[in-house]
Amino acid sequence: MRAPARSRRTARAEYHLPRQSCSARRARQLTRLFLSGRGPAGPCRADHGSALLVVSELVTNATRYGQGSCRLRLSLDGRDRLVVEVHDGGPGRPRLAPYSPTAESGRGIALVQALSRRLSVVRDSEGGGKTVRAVLPCD
Repeated sequence: MRAPARSRRTARAEYHLPRQSCSARRARQLTRLFLSGRGPAGPCRADHGSALLVVSELVTNATRYGQGSCRLRLSLDGRDRLVVEVHDGGPGRPRLAPYSPTAESGRGIALVQALSRRLSVVRDSEGGGKTVRAVLPCD
């Protein structure tokens, strides 16, 4: 007897966020909806806490250090992976900050890297912006 095949879902949502400090909070709300089943993805068994932290860190970096508005794209890729992409118009790449036990900031990219299966930065071929892409398990 064969086990039933798992359905390979795909879903995608894209949101444009202003370059404001409230955008990280809004991005977390939108991600919760996307993962909960009230958004286009249907329920996703990703670690919601990890996904929310990754989204929050990437959107905060884009709105704090990037240029122009920021675009958040969430997708389930059909291989049980949640893909988080955050785009901004700035040329700078996120960098790992040197570790300091007394620093109040500078650990975001290290956290995103630790929680993600893969983290990459792709420069736009036109316009000088970039997209930071994190892939998380959704199983």
